Amino acid sequence: MATTNDIKNGSVLNMDGKLWTVTEFQHVKPGKGGAFVRTKIKNVLTGKVVDKTFNAGIKIDFATVDKRQMQYLYKEGNDFVFMDTSTYDQVTVPSDSAAGVDKYLLEGQEAVIAFHDGAALFVDLPASVVLEITETEPGVQGDRAQAATKPATLETGAQVQVPLFINSHEKISVDTRTGDYLGRA
Repeated sequence: MATTNDIKNGSVLNMDGKLWTVTEFQHVKPGKGGAFVRTKIKNVLTGKVVDKTFNAGIKIDFATVDKRQMQYLYKEGNDFVFMDTSTYDQVTVPSDSAAGVDKYLLEGQEAVIAFHDGAALFVDLPASVVLEITETEPGVQGDRAQAATKPATLETGAQVQVPLFINSHEKISVDTRTGDYLGRA
């Protein structure tokens, strides 16, 4: 067993029979009293984010998680089929493990998949992906107090808000964590 001193971003903790990923942590040593570790943890299965504080030096159960670089091949029913880029083994990932990132997946795209006891926990995409806009209305300029946006449909079917000067069939960068437009690609 490890202690709270071993906590890092991306660590997976096993607490009360559930797996939690550490998204943020901070070691705090106040002038008075004992040190502690303030964390923000995310439930691997449900995505629920919780703030949790640990006393410094207490023992924590870290889960063994195997993260592998994989390539997305195709969708089979509600599941996603990935190929391990080193062994060429194909793995089927259930749709609930790919929730949130499925709207940014393109065939042939690289992703990191985390496994625990042989089961896929979650799919982690790069921070941004380049996708083509399949449909958007032409932007109409006018007097505005702030920058105006319009909806655009991407080649994966996802909808994002883009500036008025973006047209159909242009490639744009999209933040996979928030779904925000980042710029032209």
